[in-house]
Amino acid sequence: MFDALLLGAGSMLGWSIWQARGGEVEAFCNGNTRELPDGIAGGLHLDDELAVSLLFKHRRPSLIIHCAGVCDVEVCERSPEFAESVNVLGTRNLLAYAPAETRIVYCSSDHVFGGDAGPYFEDSPPAPISVYGRTRVAAEQLVLARPNSLVIRSGLWIGPSATGRIGHLDWLRHRHGRGLPMTVVSDEVRSVVWAEDAGRRVWELARAGVTGARHITATRAVARPEIAAFVNRHFEIGATFGVEPRRARRTPHLGNVELATRHTGHLAQPLPAVVPT
Repeated sequence: MFDALLLGAGSMLGWSIWQARGGEVEAFCNGNTRELPDGIAGGLHLDDELAVSLLFKHRRPSLIIHCAGVCDVEVCERSPEFAESVNVLGTRNLLAYAPAETRIVYCSSDHVFGGDAGPYFEDSPPAPISVYGRTRVAAEQLVLARPNSLVIRSGLWIGPSATGRIGHLDWLRHRHGRGLPMTVVSDEVRSVVWAEDAGRRVWELARAGVTGARHITATRAVARPEIAAFVNRHFEIGATFGVEPRRARRTPHLGNVELATRHTGHLAQPLPAVVPT
């Protein structure tokens, strides 16, 4: 029997944790919308209360890393009820049925902040500008009310995904391969790290026993066009993309949401930014 559960293994961050720690966790992902990768225990929807209750009928893990959720900002704007059901109700179900002694680590997002007032620390007041961000804030509040729980906020992470369709790298590859147009936001600045590094830091924080909120920081914040140009060059994709400001987009986009931390020590050290200085 595994001592740890990983929920949302098909997400970008969850996939990085699974790739590195697959032998140490029992992993679940959304089985209805994605083909289950090899080694994943099964599909699970946290907003399915019966399924969540049955999951813990015979499992008493000491640790749950919760990476599950709908993270597409546009989808959340179009379907706020769906976003609320998955991100908030799903988290509420998990907290209701997980054993009381189980440590919960919730992987949240810099979308709990709106931008243009960064850098943001763990005690900076949340100020989401999107439906997605608001559901993240609501889920965080549920987790933080539970003893022995941790909320980890991170910015943008770069790396391969389980499906080849999630995240900035796969987005560039997929759209370029199909000859589709691409436009990136000119005035969005975030803490951008490699997914592998972020997954390792989440695991270390989860095992360290710290509670409350922690930020995964980067050595520097990077604007979207700089990220796209570097990733395009680094992975030899050969893509061409345009640039436009946030105000031209239909859905809310973050501004300057550089993450900072009040904490010190090894687990508070910034991770290498994807784009070097």
